[in-house]
Formats: sequence, C-alpha cells, structure tokens
Amino acid sequence: MSVRVGQASEARSFQEAAPDSLENSQLRHNIRHATHVIRDKRGKIVGEMPDWQQLRDAGSAIKAHVMRNLDFYLEQFEANVTKAGGHVHWAADADEARTIIRELIEQHGSKEVIKVKTMTSEEIELNPELMAHGIAPYETDLAELIIQLGEGQSSHFVVPALHINHLQIQKIFKDKMPLQEMGISELGEKPPELAEAARRYLREKFLRVKVGVSGANFAIAETGSLVIVESEGNGRMCLTLPEVLISVVGIEKVVPAFQDLEVFFSMLARSATGERMSPYTSVWTGVNAKDGPKEFHVVLLDNGRTRVLEDDEGRQALHCIRCAACLNACPVYGRTGGHAYGAVYAGPIGAILMPQLQGMEHSQSLPYASSLCGACYDACPMQINIPEVLIHLRSQIVQEKQSHIGGKLSGENLAMQTMRKVFQSETMLRIAHKLARIGQGPFVDRNVIPHVPGMKAWTQTRDLRAIPRQSFRDWWKEREKAGKSGGRP
Repeated sequence: MSVRVGQASEARSFQEAAPDSLENSQLRHNIRHATHVIRDKRGKIVGEMPDWQQLRDAGSAIKAHVMRNLDFYLEQFEANVTKAGGHVHWAADADEARTIIRELIEQHGSKEVIKVKTMTSEEIELNPELMAHGIAPYETDLAELIIQLGEGQSSHFVVPALHINHLQIQKIFKDKMPLQEMGISELGEKPPELAEAARRYLREKFLRVKVGVSGANFAIAETGSLVIVESEGNGRMCLTLPEVLISVVGIEKVVPAFQDLEVFFSMLARSATGERMSPYTSVWTGVNAKDGPKEFHVVLLDNGRTRVLEDDEGRQALHCIRCAACLNACPVYGRTGGHAYGAVYAGPIGAILMPQLQGMEHSQSLPYASSLCGACYDACPMQINIPEVLIHLRSQIVQEKQSHIGGKLSGENLAMQTMRKVFQSETMLRIAHKLARIGQGPFVDRNVIPHVPGMKAWTQTRDLRAIPRQSFRDWWKEREKAGKSGGRP
C-alpha cells in the first residue's frame, strides 16, 4: 500500500496494520535475519573509521547549510544543468511530476521505460500512472524487480525485498518470467541461479528500450551533475544505454560542491550495507554527442518539501540520505517490517517524514510507531534526532485534536494533566498509590494485570506489574530507618 502525498487520510493506521505483520512468522524471520546481518556488518566497518563522528558532524553541517540556502543552490543547479545541455522541469507535487514524465515519454513515442531503483518515483506513484497510459515500466534493480513481478510492496529503502526468501523468489520467477524463451529449462533455488535468470530477463530490455528513468542520490549545484550509487550495475546500464534519460529528484538532494561527496561517500555505503564503498558510482552531467543519452531531463520535485522546511525542528528529516541505518537499528521495524507503516518511506525516518510531507492530518499514527529508544538517532550518519522530531510531531497531533474540540481537554489530556499534579505532590502521590493498590484487586492475576478497563491500548499487548504494597518512598524510608538502627529493611 503506497501513500500518495495529499491523499485524504490514512487507509489503515500503523497500530491496526502491525498485528498482521507480527502474526506472520516467516516475515518476521526474514526481516530479523536481514537487518541483523546488515547491522553487524555496519558495526564492524564503521569501527574502522576513527573520524566517524567528525564525518557525521560534517555531513549534518552540509545538509543544514543547504536547507538554509536551498533556493540559491537549486537555481545554481538548474543553470549548470541547462549549460551542460540538459533540461530542468519543476514539479510542485506528485501529479505534476507524473504528468511531466509521462508526456516526455509519449513525445518520444515510447511504450516502455527501464528504471533505476528510485524511492522518489515510488513516492509519486509513477508506475501506476505509466501503466494506465499504456507504458510498461521495467524495474531493473533485482529487489525491485522481485517486488514488481510478485506484485508486492517494498519493505526497505536499500533492500526492498528483504522480507522475501529465496524460495519465494524462485516461485515468483517461475510464475512471471518467460524462462523457456530465456533458455532456462529448469530454475533452481540457489541465489546465483536466480541472479542469472534476472540478468537474462533484463539484458534484452537494457539493449532495446530507448527511455530510462532514474532518481539520484545527490545533485551537485556547482556542476549540474547527478550522482547514483548502487551495487549491481543495473543503474549504469539505465544511465548510459537509453537515448533519453529522465531523472526525478527531490529538491533536498542538492549539495553545494563536488568536494562534499567525499563526506557522504565515506558514510553512505558503510551505513547502508556495511561496505566501504558502493561497487558502482555513476556521475553524469548534461549530454555528450559521443557518449550516453542524447537527451537528458531533470524533474525537481517539491511535493511537500518546502512545507517541511518551514518547521525549524522538523526540517532535519530532509537531511536523510536514504541509507536505512535507522530501519536496521529500530526494534519496532525489526518486528513489523515496512508494510505496517503503509507508506513509501517506512521505519523511523518514514515516521517523521511522511506526516510532514502529507500534512499531519493524514499520518497521525506514524509518530507513535516508535518506542523512542533512540537507536535510530545513534545509527543515523546525518545525526537526525528522530526521537526529538517524533515528540515534536506528537505534540502537533495533540494540539490539532484539541483545536477540533474547541480547545477543551480530551480524556487522555485530562488524565495526563491530573497525573502531572499528582506527581508534583508527595501527599497526592501517596494517596493515589493507596487508592490504586486497593482498586487493582479484581484485575490482578499472579502479580500482573493482564487487562484494565479503559486501558486496552496498554494492556492488549503487555501485562502490567501489579502495584506493590509499599511505594518506593515508603521502602526507602524503612531502609534508611533500618540502616540507622543497624538492622536490615
């Protein structure tokens, strides 16, 4: 279930969708294995970098500088793309971006496009738009190809098919690929055999299709260049073989200078896949009569990003370089996977990015899809303080709900205000403790409370400890008294 920025409301909240993922043992096993492998590799490779924190500081500073001067760098990027023979299109939203891309493809009479893996095209729901107009999009990233052929949904930024195992992939390929035409009489289940099938399936399309669609990891303002890092080589094929190349790029992807790539390249592959560098790094600038596409277009996408810029605290979500380190570190994502988020951008970063891109009224469950443990903040190479932004967004949701009821306190709000007063007074806290201990009697089962009326959200997935006979304060006083008398409490 992809989420289009601007759709009416959440089709299904995270809290409603998560139990389905939790009940799927195969899904949980696949996700746990994949994220643990990546996380372990990342820990070792990052440990080699004595200046890792300095790199994080530098990357964060570059991104913050760009966000403060985004208009300048975007105009500089546009001027340099045009100077190099490219064409720049500005898209205010997803509808405009889809229309621009589709019309460019139609102008060249093409009914097919080959695609480099790009989250931005998923954000704008490009594939459904193209197919509705008789244009066949072919995903060339292996994981994206698996997702497309299996008619599924991506679950992860870097490894979209991490929730699918090799046996499931074998079945998808057998069902959807013309194996006999490709010269494969029997498809095995081993990864090299599956990769070979994908190679044969895609090679013919690389050599035939005349229009390519890509995203970009970075857009360099001083040269008008775009940059893609990938691990399979499919991106290189899509960027060099077609006659026409169309790149859809979020406006936050711009960086000031070529030299800045040194910082980001030092962290991106290490954070994303636990490698020192990505096997393929492609940089292209405009067009050249002797090499590559003869026509090059960049679609610069806003789609809510300028609205995010208006929030001094929330704008740090735009610093993200899509490494997915926060997903691999998150205990919530590690148990539910990406589908439960119901959004293109899943995991901790999705929980702060999607509500802001869409508008808070459309993604009210996502800021609560977190334990606020801080593992995502520790893992993020850009030092995006995701827990801080989550709390910030939660406060906006509370304020919005409060405004809908004329400024009156909701039941939850009233309860929290009451608890604040109780915790501020020792006397009230003692009274509350005694009353709660008396009132819990009917609900206690073997020193835990499995269910409390009115607290379903707390007790449907966890048991609460029964309130002890003594409060901590009483226990401490007895301990102090016993200590002075030489006894034991």
